[in-house]
Amino acid sequence: MNIFFRELRANFKSLVIWSVITALLVVVGVAKFSAYYGNPESLKILDSFPPAVLDAMNLRAFNLTTVIGFFGIMFVYFGLLGAIAAAMWGSDIISKEERDRTVEFSLVLPVSRNRVVTAKALAALVNCAVFVLVTWGFSLLMVRSYKPEPGFYSFLALEMEGMFVIELIFLGLGLLLGCAMKQYKLSGSTAVGIIMVTYILSVMSGLQKNLDFLKYFTPFKYFDAGEMLRSGALGGGYLLLSAAIVVVCVAAAYWTYNRRDLYI
Repeated sequence: MNIFFRELRANFKSLVIWSVITALLVVVGVAKFSAYYGNPESLKILDSFPPAVLDAMNLRAFNLTTVIGFFGIMFVYFGLLGAIAAAMWGSDIISKEERDRTVEFSLVLPVSRNRVVTAKALAALVNCAVFVLVTWGFSLLMVRSYKPEPGFYSFLALEMEGMFVIELIFLGLGLLLGCAMKQYKLSGSTAVGIIMVTYILSVMSGLQKNLDFLKYFTPFKYFDAGEMLRSGALGGGYLLLSAAIVVVCVAAAYWTYNRRDLYI
Protein backbone atom coordinates (compact mmCIF):
# COMPACT_ATOMS: atom_id res chain seq x y z
CA MET A 1 0.00 0.00 0.00
CA ASN A 2 2.92 2.35 0.69
CA ILE A 3 4.17 1.73 -2.85
CA PHE A 4 0.73 2.63 -4.21
CA PHE A 5 0.59 5.99 -2.42
CA ARG A 6 4.22 6.71 -3.23
CA GLU A 7 3.47 6.22 -6.92
CA LEU A 8 0.40 8.44 -6.72
CA ARG A 9 2.53 11.22 -5.25
CA ALA A 10 5.36 10.64 -7.71
CA ASN A 11 3.00 10.82 -10.72
CA PHE A 12 0.83 13.68 -9.50
CA LYS A 13 2.78 16.27 -11.50
CA SER A 14 2.42 14.17 -14.64
CA LEU A 15 -1.32 13.86 -14.03
CA VAL A 16 -1.63 17.63 -13.66
CA ILE A 17 0.27 18.21 -16.91
CA TRP A 18 -1.89 15.77 -18.86
CA SER A 19 -5.02 17.27 -17.30
CA VAL A 20 -3.96 20.73 -18.46
CA ILE A 21 -3.35 19.36 -21.96
CA THR A 22 -6.80 17.80 -22.20
CA ALA A 23 -8.37 20.97 -20.78
CA LEU A 24 -6.63 23.02 -23.48
CA LEU A 25 -7.83 20.54 -26.11
CA VAL A 26 -11.42 21.06 -24.97
CA VAL A 27 -11.02 24.84 -24.85
CA VAL A 28 -9.53 25.02 -28.36
CA GLY A 29 -12.11 22.57 -29.69
CA VAL A 30 -15.07 24.47 -28.28
CA ALA A 31 -13.58 27.74 -29.56
CA LYS A 32 -13.53 26.26 -33.07
CA PHE A 33 -17.03 24.90 -32.58
CA SER A 34 -18.32 28.44 -32.03
CA ALA A 35 -17.75 29.08 -35.75
CA TYR A 36 -19.95 26.10 -36.71
CA TYR A 37 -22.65 26.32 -34.05
CA GLY A 38 -26.02 27.04 -35.68
CA ASN A 39 -24.29 27.98 -38.94
CA PRO A 40 -24.98 25.40 -41.68
CA GLU A 41 -23.19 27.60 -44.24
CA SER A 42 -19.90 26.85 -42.51
CA LEU A 43 -20.18 23.20 -43.56
CA LYS A 44 -19.56 24.11 -47.20
CA ILE A 45 -15.86 23.95 -46.49
CA LEU A 46 -16.22 20.17 -46.23
CA ASP A 47 -17.27 20.01 -49.90
CA SER A 48 -13.64 20.52 -50.87
CA PHE A 49 -12.58 17.31 -49.10
CA PRO A 50 -12.47 13.99 -51.01
CA PRO A 51 -15.25 11.57 -49.90
CA ALA A 52 -12.66 9.03 -48.72
CA VAL A 53 -11.11 11.59 -46.39
CA LEU A 54 -14.52 12.54 -44.99
CA ASP A 55 -15.24 8.87 -44.28
CA ALA A 56 -11.82 8.24 -42.77
CA MET A 57 -12.20 11.19 -40.40
CA ASN A 58 -15.84 10.33 -39.65
CA LEU A 59 -16.87 13.79 -40.80
CA ARG A 60 -19.97 12.57 -42.62
CA ALA A 61 -21.31 10.76 -39.58
CA PHE A 62 -21.99 13.94 -37.63
CA ASN A 63 -23.51 17.38 -37.99
CA LEU A 64 -20.72 19.75 -36.93
CA THR A 65 -23.19 22.54 -36.21
CA THR A 66 -24.55 20.62 -33.20
CA VAL A 67 -22.88 19.94 -29.86
CA ILE A 68 -23.35 16.19 -30.26
CA GLY A 69 -21.86 16.26 -33.74
CA PHE A 70 -18.83 18.26 -32.74
CA PHE A 71 -18.05 16.09 -29.72
CA GLY A 72 -18.48 13.04 -31.93
CA ILE A 73 -15.55 14.34 -33.98
CA MET A 74 -13.62 15.24 -30.83
CA PHE A 75 -13.80 11.68 -29.50
CA VAL A 76 -10.89 10.45 -31.60
CA TYR A 77 -8.67 13.15 -30.07
CA PHE A 78 -9.82 12.25 -26.56
CA GLY A 79 -9.03 8.62 -27.26
CA LEU A 80 -5.63 9.40 -28.76
CA LEU A 81 -4.64 11.66 -25.87
CA GLY A 82 -5.86 9.13 -23.30
CA ALA A 83 -4.01 6.30 -25.03
CA ILE A 84 -0.69 8.17 -25.01
CA ALA A 85 -1.06 9.23 -21.38
CA ALA A 86 -2.01 5.71 -20.24
CA ALA A 87 0.80 4.03 -22.19
CA MET A 88 3.36 6.48 -20.81
CA TRP A 89 2.14 5.97 -17.25
CA GLY A 90 2.15 2.21 -17.65
CA SER A 91 5.64 1.96 -19.13
CA ASP A 92 7.28 4.68 -17.04
CA ILE A 93 5.88 3.57 -13.69
CA ILE A 94 7.76 0.27 -14.10
CA SER A 95 10.87 1.25 -16.06
CA LYS A 96 11.68 4.35 -13.99
CA GLU A 97 13.03 2.13 -11.18
CA GLU A 98 15.82 1.00 -13.51
CA ARG A 99 16.20 4.44 -15.06
CA ASP A 100 16.60 6.15 -11.68
CA ARG A 101 18.68 3.28 -10.23
CA THR A 102 16.15 2.72 -7.43
CA VAL A 103 15.24 -0.84 -8.40
CA GLU A 104 17.63 -2.22 -5.79
CA PHE A 105 15.61 -0.46 -3.08
CA SER A 106 12.41 -2.03 -4.40
CA LEU A 107 13.95 -5.48 -4.46
CA VAL A 108 15.04 -5.38 -0.81
CA LEU A 109 11.55 -4.51 0.41
CA PRO A 110 9.71 -7.42 2.07
CA VAL A 111 7.31 -7.67 -0.86
CA SER A 112 7.24 -9.80 -3.98
CA ARG A 113 7.72 -8.49 -7.49
CA ASN A 114 4.07 -9.24 -8.13
CA ARG A 115 3.02 -6.91 -5.33
CA VAL A 116 5.30 -4.17 -6.65
CA VAL A 117 3.77 -4.43 -10.14
CA THR A 118 0.24 -4.56 -8.70
CA ALA A 119 0.70 -1.44 -6.59
CA LYS A 120 2.23 0.47 -9.49
CA ALA A 121 -0.45 -0.69 -11.92
CA LEU A 122 -3.22 0.40 -9.55
CA ALA A 123 -1.62 3.84 -9.20
CA ALA A 124 -1.49 4.18 -12.99
CA LEU A 125 -5.11 3.00 -13.18
CA VAL A 126 -6.18 5.75 -10.76
CA ASN A 127 -4.41 8.30 -12.96
CA CYS A 128 -6.31 7.02 -16.01
CA ALA A 129 -9.65 7.27 -14.20
CA VAL A 130 -8.92 10.80 -12.97
CA PHE A 131 -7.82 11.81 -16.47
CA VAL A 132 -11.16 10.68 -17.90
CA LEU A 133 -13.07 12.51 -15.17
CA VAL A 134 -11.14 15.72 -15.85
CA THR A 135 -11.87 15.45 -19.59
CA TRP A 136 -15.52 14.75 -18.87
CA GLY A 137 -15.92 17.54 -16.33
CA PHE A 138 -14.19 20.15 -18.45
CA SER A 139 -16.28 19.20 -21.48
CA LEU A 140 -19.48 19.68 -19.48
CA LEU A 141 -18.21 23.02 -18.22
CA MET A 142 -17.33 24.38 -21.65
CA VAL A 143 -20.61 23.51 -23.40
CA ARG A 144 -22.97 25.01 -20.84
CA SER A 145 -23.62 28.12 -22.92
CA TYR A 146 -24.45 26.18 -26.10
CA LYS A 147 -27.66 24.50 -24.89
CA PRO A 148 -26.74 20.91 -25.82
CA GLU A 149 -29.38 18.81 -27.59
CA PRO A 150 -31.32 16.05 -25.81
CA GLY A 151 -29.14 12.99 -25.57
CA PHE A 152 -25.85 14.86 -25.48
CA TYR A 153 -25.06 14.09 -21.87
CA SER A 154 -25.67 10.36 -22.26
CA PHE A 155 -23.62 10.37 -25.48
CA LEU A 156 -20.74 12.17 -23.77
CA ALA A 157 -20.88 9.66 -20.91
CA LEU A 158 -20.66 6.85 -23.46
CA GLU A 159 -17.66 8.52 -25.09
CA MET A 160 -15.91 8.75 -21.74
CA GLU A 161 -16.56 5.05 -21.13
CA GLY A 162 -15.02 4.27 -24.52
CA MET A 163 -12.08 6.53 -23.76
CA PHE A 164 -11.49 4.71 -20.46
CA VAL A 165 -11.47 1.31 -22.16
CA ILE A 166 -8.97 2.59 -24.73
CA GLU A 167 -6.84 3.80 -21.83
CA LEU A 168 -7.01 0.36 -20.21
CA ILE A 169 -5.79 -1.30 -23.41
CA PHE A 170 -2.77 0.96 -23.74
CA LEU A 171 -2.10 0.97 -20.01
CA GLY A 172 -1.81 -2.82 -20.24
CA LEU A 173 0.48 -2.46 -23.25
CA GLY A 174 2.62 0.10 -21.43
CA LEU A 175 2.93 -2.15 -18.38
CA LEU A 176 3.98 -5.05 -20.59
CA LEU A 177 6.65 -3.01 -22.37
CA GLY A 178 7.93 -1.57 -19.08
CA CYS A 179 8.18 -5.04 -17.55
CA ALA A 180 9.52 -6.91 -20.58
CA MET A 181 11.97 -4.59 -22.32
CA LYS A 182 15.57 -4.84 -21.17
CA GLN A 183 16.28 -1.49 -22.83
CA TYR A 184 14.08 0.38 -20.38
CA LYS A 185 14.75 3.72 -22.05
CA LEU A 186 12.86 2.57 -25.14
CA SER A 187 9.66 1.34 -23.48
CA GLY A 188 7.87 4.69 -23.55
CA SER A 189 8.84 5.58 -27.12
CA THR A 190 7.93 2.07 -28.28
CA ALA A 191 4.48 2.41 -26.69
CA VAL A 192 3.88 5.77 -28.39
CA GLY A 193 5.09 4.31 -31.69
CA ILE A 194 2.56 1.48 -31.43
CA ILE A 195 -0.19 4.00 -30.67
CA MET A 196 0.67 6.01 -33.77
CA VAL A 197 0.65 2.88 -35.93
CA THR A 198 -2.75 1.79 -34.60
CA TYR A 199 -4.13 5.29 -35.15
CA ILE A 200 -2.91 5.26 -38.76
CA LEU A 201 -4.55 1.86 -39.20
CA SER A 202 -7.82 3.33 -37.94
CA VAL A 203 -7.63 6.08 -40.56
CA MET A 204 -6.70 3.61 -43.32
CA SER A 205 -9.61 1.32 -42.42
CA GLY A 206 -12.02 4.14 -43.26
CA LEU A 207 -10.46 5.04 -46.61
CA GLN A 208 -11.62 1.99 -48.57
CA LYS A 209 -14.03 -0.86 -47.89
CA ASN A 210 -11.39 -3.48 -48.72
CA LEU A 211 -9.33 -2.13 -45.80
CA ASP A 212 -12.18 -2.51 -43.33
CA PHE A 213 -10.52 -5.58 -41.78
CA LEU A 214 -7.86 -3.28 -40.28
CA LYS A 215 -10.38 -2.12 -37.68
CA TYR A 216 -9.77 -5.31 -35.71
CA PHE A 217 -6.13 -4.31 -35.21
CA THR A 218 -6.74 -0.83 -33.83
CA PRO A 219 -8.53 0.00 -30.55
CA PHE A 220 -9.43 3.40 -32.00
CA LYS A 221 -12.00 1.62 -34.18
CA TYR A 222 -13.40 -0.57 -31.42
CA PHE A 223 -15.42 2.38 -30.14
CA ASP A 224 -16.51 4.39 -33.14
CA ALA A 225 -18.31 7.58 -32.10
CA GLY A 226 -20.79 7.35 -34.97
CA GLU A 227 -21.75 3.80 -34.04
CA MET A 228 -22.03 4.73 -30.36
CA LEU A 229 -24.42 7.54 -31.28
CA ARG A 230 -26.57 5.24 -33.41
CA SER A 231 -26.68 2.30 -31.00
CA GLY A 232 -26.45 4.16 -27.69
CA ALA A 233 -24.04 1.55 -26.33
CA LEU A 234 -20.50 0.23 -26.59
CA GLY A 235 -20.11 -2.80 -28.83
CA GLY A 236 -20.22 -5.97 -26.73
CA GLY A 237 -17.87 -7.86 -29.05
CA TYR A 238 -15.28 -5.12 -28.93
CA LEU A 239 -15.58 -4.92 -25.15
CA LEU A 240 -14.75 -8.63 -24.92
CA LEU A 241 -11.85 -8.19 -27.34
CA SER A 242 -10.58 -5.22 -25.31
CA ALA A 243 -10.84 -7.24 -22.07
CA ALA A 244 -8.89 -10.09 -23.66
CA ILE A 245 -6.12 -7.73 -24.80
CA VAL A 246 -5.85 -6.16 -21.33
CA VAL A 247 -5.75 -9.55 -19.58
CA VAL A 248 -3.10 -10.92 -21.94
CA CYS A 249 -0.91 -7.80 -21.62
CA VAL A 250 -1.15 -7.66 -17.82
CA ALA A 251 -0.55 -11.41 -17.42
CA ALA A 252 2.46 -11.21 -19.76
CA ALA A 253 3.75 -8.20 -17.79
CA TYR A 254 3.73 -10.16 -14.52
CA TRP A 255 5.29 -13.21 -16.18
CA THR A 256 8.16 -11.32 -17.83
CA TYR A 257 8.91 -9.10 -14.82
CA ASN A 258 9.29 -12.14 -12.57
CA ARG A 259 11.70 -13.83 -14.95
CA ARG A 260 14.06 -11.19 -16.23
CA ASP A 261 17.14 -9.69 -14.66
CA LEU A 262 16.68 -6.09 -13.57
CA TYR A 263 19.22 -3.37 -14.33
CA ILE A 264 20.67 -2.18 -11.01
